Amino acid sequence: MRRRDPLTDDMFLIPTPVAPVPASMDYRAEVAHLVSAVIKDSGVDRYELAARMSRLTGQEVSKYMVDAWSSESREAYNMPFHQAAVLESACETLALTTWLAEKRGARLLVGKDTLTNELGKLERVKEDAAKKIRELKRIMGEME
Repeated sequence: MRRRDPLTDDMFLIPTPVAPVPASMDYRAEVAHLVSAVIKDSGVDRYELAARMSRLTGQEVSKYMVDAWSSESREAYNMPFHQAAVLESACETLALTTWLAEKRGARLLVGKDTLTNELGKLERVKEDAAKKIRELKRIMGEME
């Protein structure tokens, strides 16, 4: 009996964007929840996180702002998009980028994975070219 690996279930699924259904893309609560999870998973307290973000941007980021961005009940205070990369840097994560890629029907590749992906594409191109070359040679051989 074959065992299924629960970690690779989605490995071969083709990513598709979320359907653009009217009133279905209000992501405020989802983003706030994700920001909260990122902060919690980072192990960095909110004062330190605010200080890190302030240093990275050169602009004041307060603990109050971080609290507001991560609160699902404070819909008027979602994190500004320009702070997403800053939060990820301060928390050493790619969770927000991954979330956005998935919403848009993409999959995030980072570091060596991007090179592995490019190598795979080039190998397919090489195989396709070899097939065409063989076919042309076959046709040319029949013409003689």
